[in-house]
Amino acid sequence: MDAFSAKDMATRAQKKILSSMASKGSVQMFIDDTTSEILDELYRVSKEFTGNKSESQKVIKDLIKIAVKIGVLFKNNRFSTEELGVATDFKKKLHMGAMTAISFYEVDFTFDKAVMSDLLTNCRDLLLKLVNTHLTPKSHGRINHVFNHYSDPELLTKLYEPSSSFRPHLTKICKGLNKLVEDETI
Repeated sequence: MDAFSAKDMATRAQKKILSSMASKGSVQMFIDDTTSEILDELYRVSKEFTGNKSESQKVIKDLIKIAVKIGVLFKNNRFSTEELGVATDFKKKLHMGAMTAISFYEVDFTFDKAVMSDLLTNCRDLLLKLVNTHLTPKSHGRINHVFNHYSDPELLTKLYEPSSSFRPHLTKICKGLNKLVEDETI
């Protein structure tokens, strides 16, 4: 039996085209201003933490590629009922992560790097489960790269240190997260 499917081919083409366009300039076409501002701050945090501009750009580019690919999969109804349940679990965990990040920011000295790192690791695991059969191992590597980078306890500790140079970035990130939570985007 011929396994050719125009819909499958179109979905693969969309993922390929959109992933190659995932540059800072093209981000505006795919995400709203609030999310873009959060990504800009995450880039700045990464750049300040690593001291490596190209690595910081790669992390954000990987994040954008994954978001675009998952968006294409959703748009084309490629997820099974079970996978949609995983997607719901992921969204709930992401929402809890955003609320926890905001809470740690708003109440000084409540930050717990283990809690934040675990939340991010759980989000990563749910996302990998969601895309397991849909994306390539290279995309799975991108997911690991992004989540492992931002769940680094040392990075999180510096980010939440009240007197650190990271504080202005955290303020903007949490302001954006608050807006996304209020808009029920996450």
